[in-house]
Amino acid sequence: MIAHLRGKLLAKHPNQAIVEAGGVGYDVNISVPTFSSLPETGSEVALFIHTHVREDNLSLYGFLQTADKTLFERLIGVSGIGPKLANTILSGMPETSQIVNAIRSSDLTRLTRIPGVGKKTAERMVLELRDKFPGSGVEAPRVATTPVREDVTSALMNLGYRQTEVEKTLAGIAPSGRESFDLLFREAMALLSK
Repeated sequence: MIAHLRGKLLAKHPNQAIVEAGGVGYDVNISVPTFSSLPETGSEVALFIHTHVREDNLSLYGFLQTADKTLFERLIGVSGIGPKLANTILSGMPETSQIVNAIRSSDLTRLTRIPGVGKKTAERMVLELRDKFPGSGVEAPRVATTPVREDVTSALMNLGYRQTEVEKTLAGIAPSGRESFDLLFREAMALLSK
């Protein structure tokens, strides 16, 4: 089974990345937060991979962080949740920690806001997963003003910046009419690296 993939990022879309490794292009299913954190096409990328095998299909699911892969694998262990829905759940909130906190605190309202997750699925997630996550503290939900700013926050945190410093930096950047992920990300990186 493929567990890790490093290579050149040939293409990226909100639910797919094509990574060339050893002359072979691998079609990898990804979540929206992973897409937001990927480097530019043509760059080298390393993804943790979950290989999902069915009798008629072999699918690769890629993650930049091991925490995302772990949550994905726990989600597909819940009855009624397959890999596609698990990927949708990972795309339903900007950060893995928010999903984990919603499960830990039995926040069914927040979980059912994710497309494809009904009340029964949310209840099963809470019932089967609530005790499987280490740690006891529940983080306060983060306030993000726009989806673009949420994506930039997620991307910067995946690079190792602390949430508080990222939010403080983004708060100091005046919102423009139609924000671009790339421009906002570069401006935030410039401020954070000073």
